[in-house]
Amino acid sequence: MFGFLKAYQKVETNIVYLIIAELFLQLINTSFTLILNLYMTKSGYADHEIATFVAYRFMSVVLFALPFGLFIRGRRIRPLLLLSAVVLPLVSLVILEAVSLKINWLLQISLIVWGICFTANQIAILPFILRNSNPAGHTESISLNASVWSFATIVAGLLIWLLSGIDPHIFDDKLLLQIFSLSGFAAAWFVWRMSVNEKIPEAHGLQSKHALSNYDWDIIAKAIVPTTMIAVGAGLTIPFMNLFFFHVFGLNSDTFSLLGSVTGVVVALFSLQAPLVKRKFGYEAITGTQLLAIIALVLLGATDFISHWPFALYIAAFCFIIRQPLMNLANPMTSQMTMYYVGKKNQELVSAITSSIWSGSWFFSSLVFRYLREMNLRYGYIIYITAAFYVLGVFFYHLLIKDFRRKEQLGLI
Repeated sequence: MFGFLKAYQKVETNIVYLIIAELFLQLINTSFTLILNLYMTKSGYADHEIATFVAYRFMSVVLFALPFGLFIRGRRIRPLLLLSAVVLPLVSLVILEAVSLKINWLLQISLIVWGICFTANQIAILPFILRNSNPAGHTESISLNASVWSFATIVAGLLIWLLSGIDPHIFDDKLLLQIFSLSGFAAAWFVWRMSVNEKIPEAHGLQSKHALSNYDWDIIAKAIVPTTMIAVGAGLTIPFMNLFFFHVFGLNSDTFSLLGSVTGVVVALFSLQAPLVKRKFGYEAITGTQLLAIIALVLLGATDFISHWPFALYIAAFCFIIRQPLMNLANPMTSQMTMYYVGKKNQELVSAITSSIWSGSWFFSSLVFRYLREMNLRYGYIIYITAAFYVLGVFFYHLLIKDFRRKEQLGLI
């Protein structure tokens, strides 16, 4: 049944340490995703205020990602991973105190620093894997890294649910988030264990003042259009899904965390199957899985209008659980295809641009979400807007895959 896991034996020890470190940092990210908004709601923040603070995190990444992507070209990545592994947990603790004490200026600054640290880590991981692993194991390494978020969601969701069940007065949202923030310091130890013998590609003169002109911008532009469409749509909905379930169905932190944990199990199983799916169906599987995810998303949005029906919550939960695995199944394939499509000299920059797009889109979308919620627009309509952007993204991925195959036949990839 789990024979597909044998393929992951080809992942090198250095990459395993990197992925374990990423797991501890993702425990912070996923726990914040699950219940930080709810903690802020219970602390007296309105939906539109939360959206504004969420936007600060993504705004910082927009300004930081591209320069960072240029900076790591031809440089060692491990020291930067170590620095982010130390600073991120520390800043997470500051955020929690700022919310508790209602120190909004400190909250804004902390979220900006948090966004920079987490993004530095995310931008650096994929180039590090491509530089320091055997090409024969790239698909497995990238898929394993993509599944880390899922495993972190499983662990965080279950622990939040279990500890809240023991005593919700002791294990309140703040203490739970503090526990995960402190656990994040373990990431630094695993990064420290990684070999210092890091492969560094030649910079080819890209550190000059004319560095930007040396990149293949026409190829990069084609590669990032689908991501942009998906990211803009996702930013309207994904960061605020806990608020949807809280306001529409009354799900509290513990119940939503359990739902997130169950989703994480399914996402992990799907993500680990990505190499098998890719070998069987090729990159063409990307659009098929994403279209199925969009159908689930549309059904999820529809439950907002039938929330009074006794079975509406179960439909919403099922759609929530199945949508994310279908969407995430495509992620390792889209990452690998995009990196191969743009070529080695563009990979660090594209990794940075991708992070910038996601954060920039989520920054923009968070502000739009704030505006829509101030207008009292229902969550269902906001989810439908997300689905429309997803459809555009799938269409552009279809075009990108066709161009990838054309270049592959010509021997350009």
